[in-house]
Amino acid sequence: MSTSHSHNPQQNSADFLVELGTEELPPKALKTLSEAFTQGIIAGLEKAQIGFTSFESFAAPLRLALLITGLDTAQPDQQIERKGPAVAAAYDAEGNPSKAALGFARANGVDFSDLEQEETPKGPWLVYRSVKKGEATSNLLGQIVSDALNSLPIPKRMRWGARRTEFVRPVHWLLMLLGEQVVDCEMLGLKAGNTTRGHRFHANQNITITDPAQYATVLREQGKVIASFAERRDVIREQVEQLAATINGHCVIDPDLLDEVTALNEWPVALAGRFDDEFLSVPSEALISSMKGHQKYFHVEHTSGELLPYFITVANIESRQPGLVVAGNEKVIRPRLADAKFFYDTDRKQTQDDRRERLKPIVFQAQLGSVFAKTERIARLAAYIAQSEGGDPKLAERAGQLCKSDLVSEMVLEFPELQGIMGQYYADNDGEHPEVSKTLYEQYMPRFAGDQLPSSLTGCAVAIADKVDTIAGIFGIDQLPTGSKDPFALRRASIGVLRIIVEKKLNLDLVALIDQAIAGYQEQGIDLPARERLNQTAVNYMLERFDATYQEDGVAVEIINAVKALRPTRPLDFDLRIKAISRFNAMDEADALASANKRVSNILAKAGDIVIPDVLDESLLTEAAEKELAQMLFAKKQEVAPALAEGRYAAVMESLATLKEPVDRFFDQVLVNAEDEATRLNRYALLKQLRSLFLHVADISLLQKS
Repeated sequence: MSTSHSHNPQQNSADFLVELGTEELPPKALKTLSEAFTQGIIAGLEKAQIGFTSFESFAAPLRLALLITGLDTAQPDQQIERKGPAVAAAYDAEGNPSKAALGFARANGVDFSDLEQEETPKGPWLVYRSVKKGEATSNLLGQIVSDALNSLPIPKRMRWGARRTEFVRPVHWLLMLLGEQVVDCEMLGLKAGNTTRGHRFHANQNITITDPAQYATVLREQGKVIASFAERRDVIREQVEQLAATINGHCVIDPDLLDEVTALNEWPVALAGRFDDEFLSVPSEALISSMKGHQKYFHVEHTSGELLPYFITVANIESRQPGLVVAGNEKVIRPRLADAKFFYDTDRKQTQDDRRERLKPIVFQAQLGSVFAKTERIARLAAYIAQSEGGDPKLAERAGQLCKSDLVSEMVLEFPELQGIMGQYYADNDGEHPEVSKTLYEQYMPRFAGDQLPSSLTGCAVAIADKVDTIAGIFGIDQLPTGSKDPFALRRASIGVLRIIVEKKLNLDLVALIDQAIAGYQEQGIDLPARERLNQTAVNYMLERFDATYQEDGVAVEIINAVKALRPTRPLDFDLRIKAISRFNAMDEADALASANKRVSNILAKAGDIVIPDVLDESLLTEAAEKELAQMLFAKKQEVAPALAEGRYAAVMESLATLKEPVDRFFDQVLVNAEDEATRLNRYALLKQLRSLFLHVADISLLQKS
């Protein structure tokens, strides 16, 4: 990573290099440690007001390093100015310096004669001025680097040897150069020097660095170490892709695995190995999990997507006999894949139904029963959802019953990330309906933001049922998620439910779903203490998840609030209203109508407890503008009724936009608060009808930004 920064061109500057040499750093934490180390030092320099041109981080298994170019060799000088007493108070009656003036001089460590006078609007005052010389950067670097090391995110620090110092791993050398000079400091029990060490096997020796800017080049040429994390990652990616092409395949590179492999190697060399074709009878996901999880291998696929019997490993050594390294890796992977095959063969001797019985002793949540009980509730709720949407409730019920059976399979116990995936394979093996099998995989969708959704209605029904059952249960026992704690991932579950319903255009109502989920718990005799307010709390929580989603899509907060004011509990309906109000808000008439609605809302609010009639008395309409508005409202009511019934809110709002002119005329020409009470109440009734017409879609008074 390289970035430019503020630098004072008048200052003397030099390049600065710091490198901490360690035992193997934890691979999954290396990137984080490197970023924190860099940011800690940069923050320290900024606090000390020391400028620089740019910086570049380095991170490898045995080292954390940072190169800063154009670092000012001293802090800037600081102009110091302190105001003392007024000149009038600086002398006594005899014209000698007063106690206050002498005290001010003493406090600044100077004689009274060294003080200056400054003219101010209130007259002359004594001032003390001086220049504080900037400290040499070399004197400050030790503390800055030390502070950065102390604040690294290390959950558990180690001690080594007889030392009392602690770090994430034992530390063996410290290199700190400012220009050609070694920075005179000590930390973690080591004195700074100008030597680094090469690759543990290829160049296990001290290497002297004389110029910080040459660090990466010298280490690469003399030490067989690629110090840059980003460069090593690119080298590995390129080698792996080229190697896969030589065996007529392409390599699937998981970014997290690539980062981990990059953190394990200082001189990466990719090698391809082969495994026995017999293992290809095992589901490819299981083989891939075994290769990735245990051995950090990249798998190779045919262009058609089928797994090929090859793997690519990255060695931290350039062997003279690469064949031996490959043979060693092939020997290691064989028993791993044999285990996966054994688990798969063993699991297929039992059906998903057989396994389901083994879910009975497994607790879902102490107050909410077993995982088996959960599958019963999911099956019931999924059948209800499928029935509501014109699907097949029997398929949804069956998929719900079997959806957690693979959790007790040998394969999932070994590779938990395969849950759902193995369920689909085993259900296929048992001869279940293809839609049921597919659902066992799709039940966990969407797993993350942007993930795909279940493909079938049965898949959607089980995915929604599983998530809603958890939300209702956890809210029911009052274990609401907090900002930092959400152990049952209710946030993700809620967003998942909303996404499925909206994107798959399902007509489901959250209130009805939560009610059905509660009924499922009741049937099992599970008491949910918070049941009275449960539905409202859970539904509100789910609807609130819309906020962030819409804001990410660029929908203004006031549009979201205008719809939320009506609390539509069918997510698809909510979404249609949001789209309609977004379109309406872009129209020329929107501002005036939002303002009019706000005005109406205020008038009706001020009316307080007065009972406003629901029906207009046409005989009391005297002004032309109010007659016109009444006629328009009556006509609009008839006109938008079919669109409202069908949820075509955009069409409704387009139609209502034409009310702008008559509404404007009404407010310009009619006195709402007429002296005659009957006339006044009749005008209130007219405004109430205007407002309720808009409230069929949203409270557009909230679109007013003020």
